[in-house]
Amino acid sequence: MIPVLDHSLTKPLYLQIYTYIKDAILIGSIKPGEKLPSLRGLSKDLGLSLTTVGLSYNQLLVEGYISSRPQSGYFANVISAGVTASPFEGSDQILSQLDDVTPRRFYSDLSSFDFVKWKKCMNKILNDYPHLLLEEGSPQGEETLRSQISRYIYQSRGVRCHANQIVIGAGTQQITNLLAIMLSMMGIEDACFEDPGYRPARSIFIGRGFGILPIPVGKEGILIEELPSGIKSTVYVSPSNQFPMGSVMPIARRYALLEWAKINNSMIIEDDYDSELRYFGRPIPSLSGLDNGEHVVYLGSFSSTLFPSIKISYMVLPEVLFALFKTMVNDYTQTCSKAEQLTLALYMQNGLYQTNIKKLRKLYTQKARVATDSINKRMLGVAKILNNSSGVHMLLEVTSKQSPEELCLAAATLGIEIIPIAKYTFQKIVKDNAVLIFYYTRIPLHEIDGAIKNLSALWHK
Repeated sequence: MIPVLDHSLTKPLYLQIYTYIKDAILIGSIKPGEKLPSLRGLSKDLGLSLTTVGLSYNQLLVEGYISSRPQSGYFANVISAGVTASPFEGSDQILSQLDDVTPRRFYSDLSSFDFVKWKKCMNKILNDYPHLLLEEGSPQGEETLRSQISRYIYQSRGVRCHANQIVIGAGTQQITNLLAIMLSMMGIEDACFEDPGYRPARSIFIGRGFGILPIPVGKEGILIEELPSGIKSTVYVSPSNQFPMGSVMPIARRYALLEWAKINNSMIIEDDYDSELRYFGRPIPSLSGLDNGEHVVYLGSFSSTLFPSIKISYMVLPEVLFALFKTMVNDYTQTCSKAEQLTLALYMQNGLYQTNIKKLRKLYTQKARVATDSINKRMLGVAKILNNSSGVHMLLEVTSKQSPEELCLAAATLGIEIIPIAKYTFQKIVKDNAVLIFYYTRIPLHEIDGAIKNLSALWHK
């Protein structure tokens, strides 16, 4: 069974494969219980990627035309006699409309995450634990996920905590908002932020009425000497991979920052958003792992290590803040999907999260090398790499008469996401050259050199 495809059509190839197999099942060309070609075999026969064939099989699985048997393959399901149309009338047209309504503005790389494994975990939750989904989720987050997170961050980041200290929310901004409320209840009125630094968190504290103190960032992270003395305050830092500069705070500076918090009775908010994604050497130990559990709030997120739309983040609260959280928890409901929380817990329990991290490190290491070689070759005299050792982006310093915004808009016409670093600074940067954040990891590995070649040509114009 080899689907006949028309490459001249605007209809995506995965939808053509889906329609061909669906129709064959409905008219009886593929008999109930008949085994379908393997993903690898069909992709080879058609000359298409595994991802394209996998998307079509996934849609057939979701709609019930086929089923998957572990270590056996895919099989056609029994469809009631007389059925001549899809049980979801027009589903292929609707999927096609989604492609039209939500076009991809920038490059994306489907090979960076195995959605088939994620779907298997979600299917297990839906099939075996549907009763759990008929109840609202815990305001603190599902205990089974908190337990998995507690175990993982101890093994990978050295963070010692109980599951009860962890609070889960729908993204870093949501949990940062809760944290700002608790810090205000402690009597903290001033918040220090890295400059440049993570802008959304800064905006939340501004909205909560905090006094904002911008602190410059050097080669070893935030300048601790610039932090306020004798004032109870908080500081928001990303010491293991400072966003967006990429600087790493060495161990001596970490202890100095902890000492500042202790002397000034202050709180450190450690945003460890993508510390696992180091490509040279081992991940740096967390601040929280060095603390005695009194002065560091540890923030983590799954958006960089799974996929951006997952929007599951968490914080580990010291005892004093968790006591405050318990007084306010009943005033809030959980905004993070319970189904996704349980799916993630199972995904982590099965060791799939750790496997995905290893896969990402390997893939992003390759991308970093290809992108570095391509930029050094094709943009000589135009762009210089400032940092490329970790995370999901690299910093570029570009020599151009155009403004940073104009350079980024030009890149966007090629589907390349680049953002001016000035978007994340307090004070205006006075530089002759543009400093830009280049999200090269979002480009498929085999397309990076061509994308940079096209970008170089466009910028030269």
